[in-house]
Amino acid sequence: MTAMTSRTTNGPGAYPPAAYTTAGGPPEPSAAERLRDRVRSGFGLRGPRHGRHTLSAEQLDTLALPIGDDGVVVGVDAEGQPAVLGLNRPTPYDVVLIGGLWTAQVIALRAAATGTRVAVETGRAQAWAQLVQAVGGGQSGMTVYDVGRVPPQGASAGNSVLVVRDCGMRPPRGRVVSGPWQAVLTLLPYLSPVAPRLMRQARLVGVQQVSPDEAAEISRTLALPREDVESLPTLTDGVTLWCADRDRQYVMTQPTDAETGLLGTPRRMD
Repeated sequence: MTAMTSRTTNGPGAYPPAAYTTAGGPPEPSAAERLRDRVRSGFGLRGPRHGRHTLSAEQLDTLALPIGDDGVVVGVDAEGQPAVLGLNRPTPYDVVLIGGLWTAQVIALRAAATGTRVAVETGRAQAWAQLVQAVGGGQSGMTVYDVGRVPPQGASAGNSVLVVRDCGMRPPRGRVVSGPWQAVLTLLPYLSPVAPRLMRQARLVGVQQVSPDEAAEISRTLALPREDVESLPTLTDGVTLWCADRDRQYVMTQPTDAETGLLGTPRRMD
């Protein structure tokens, strides 16, 4: 509208508004002149016309958008659907896994496959040697450090990091903590005196097969219902109960052929 009102009747290609045109007035401009005037005024050419894409109110319920499905596939849920663990986040993210080394290594391997750099803090470097050799070391793969020796990783949106702390039942406070684009997974083989504190601080807790006494202690920290407390001592190898806030999900981690050749079959004990 501004371009139209700024036109005058003086100058080449100019023409008066139709309301002011009289039978005795100047002749109507040609199509070429009208097109040239529209281009000069900033309207440009008319593009193709397509039908509008609209949904009725009844159709909105059928519209589904994928949300929260970006991450590492850690297994399948009870319905056989992929269970995804989103490790790459712009905010600190702490995960505690009370379980076996096998599951922690599968998560590390799959995280590395998505382009995440993995730093392993462990007192049993030999247990990770074969995995590091398969993934590759350095800034684009997996690196193993002694306990308390993990240097700053320089995580960023384009260079995400997963720190795996495999430091036994009483892991010391880590020098490198979770931060933007740097998640920390702490592996506990069994429940220990420091486990309740770590579980309370974590955003996500995974629990594999534990004793009835351990299940009762975990329940007091995570407020698990009775059916979960009773099921934890009976979980089979490869099954993990993942707990986040009030959400709980049982996940079966199924290895690929390559993972089986590298790590063996699922097992709770190492």
